[in-house]
Amino acid sequence: MRGTEREMDVAKRAQAIEWLKMELVDQVSRLFKALWDGSVSRLTDSLASLISSGYILGRRLGIPYRELDEAIIAKLRKLSQEGHTLEDAYHDLSTLEEHIRKR
Repeated sequence: MRGTEREMDVAKRAQAIEWLKMELVDQVSRLFKALWDGSVSRLTDSLASLISSGYILGRRLGIPYRELDEAIIAKLRKLSQEGHTLEDAYHDLSTLEEHIRKR
């Protein structure tokens, strides 16, 4: 790849990362609005978009999906062991860990 092509590729990658960062902020905003409205379909759509954008941003930053899954599992396990309220009251963290492992 020639210098100019390499520079264009780097610029294109940086632009994609910046766009994904804005997309994450936008999806958080949409999630908050959906929470306010109480629309289950909008909540589901916003959460799906937020999670998808997070995975894609990770990939653009060089983190494979599987590695991100493993990091999430490790984080969930650590929080569970520390006695996180959502784990103690509802077992949310261990349930999510199990879900991710079964994929």
